[in-house]
Amino acid sequence: MLRLSKMADYGSQVMAYMARDNAVHSANEVACATGIAVPTVSKILKMLARGNLLSSVRGAKGGYVISRPPEAISIAQIIDAMDGPISITECSTSTCLQESVCSTRSNWQGINTLIRDALEKVTLAQMMEPKPQVVNLATGGIYV
Repeated sequence: MLRLSKMADYGSQVMAYMARDNAVHSANEVACATGIAVPTVSKILKMLARGNLLSSVRGAKGGYVISRPPEAISIAQIIDAMDGPISITECSTSTCLQESVCSTRSNWQGINTLIRDALEKVTLAQMMEPKPQVVNLATGGIYV
């Protein structure tokens, strides 16, 4: 199963909150707004700042501010800041002990590139847009 880490998921939630305005936000404020524990939010904010997605502001009213417009930040960049380079297999970003005999390495690398390219095309601004859900009353199914 392909799955993002909980930290990458939380990182996208924190970034969506931060992108609402151009204000300085404290870890406590972000934690209260997102429902994520303060120590976790503090760690996430530092990781996002190291990834150049947030800038830290020192002082009594310090905290963090988004470093560029949400339209200029991709979901891939958020995942990279939280988890490192996107890699669905070990051989996608590093060398593997099986590299010399692996017949599927280049295919996995191609798949990894397709996934990364798709995530690069989705911006933080797009993730913040509400998506209407249509409920089919005949079947009870929800369509996005």
